[in-house]
Amino acid sequence: MFCILSPVGPYYPEGFAPVSLYGERQYVRAWPGGTGDAKVGGNYGSTIQPQLQAAAKGFSQVLWLFGEEDGGQVTEVGTMNMFVLWTNEQGEKEMVTAPLDGTILPGVTRNSVLELARSWGEFKVTERKFTMGEVIRAAESGRLIEAFGSGTAAVVSPIKAVTVEGTQYDVPIDSELQAGHVTKRVWDELTAIQYGKVEHPWSVVIDQL
Repeated sequence: MFCILSPVGPYYPEGFAPVSLYGERQYVRAWPGGTGDAKVGGNYGSTIQPQLQAAAKGFSQVLWLFGEEDGGQVTEVGTMNMFVLWTNEQGEKEMVTAPLDGTILPGVTRNSVLELARSWGEFKVTERKFTMGEVIRAAESGRLIEAFGSGTAAVVSPIKAVTVEGTQYDVPIDSELQAGHVTKRVWDELTAIQYGKVEHPWSVVIDQL
């Protein structure tokens, strides 16, 4: 068995800096019963034109919204799973991300973020369906704390705004960190594990035989 390693750079040109998303409702990336949870070519062909259109408008990525209910169900971004930290409508501090219902990729980094956040025990961590309407209401009422994406290439990417049907909804960002505090903490802890700066069960030392 061979383990091949190579250096990589940041997926986004911005590096670890906040990105703006375009909430896509006209086109659909995945649907229940489809192949949205698999790495297959058919998932990506239909996303090329919407992504090019979003990029031409100055957005980093597309946020795929599914269905008509309450502004559309938040699924995932073109290159990463999405997390939202807010005070939910029940008054609880909650980190939420879309469930593994067959419409999103079961990202390894997604799972790592969930495990890290749950290990802190500082807020509710939920995998459930949530809508753009919930995000908008949280933003408008001051309950939206921060948002970020996670993925193998992006690792963690702060989100500063989502635009849906011509309206921009800003996500709070710490101007000094250029991210939310939890987003930066997730980034710091994940990259420390990845680069071997801390000992962790996810890291396995491979001895040369």
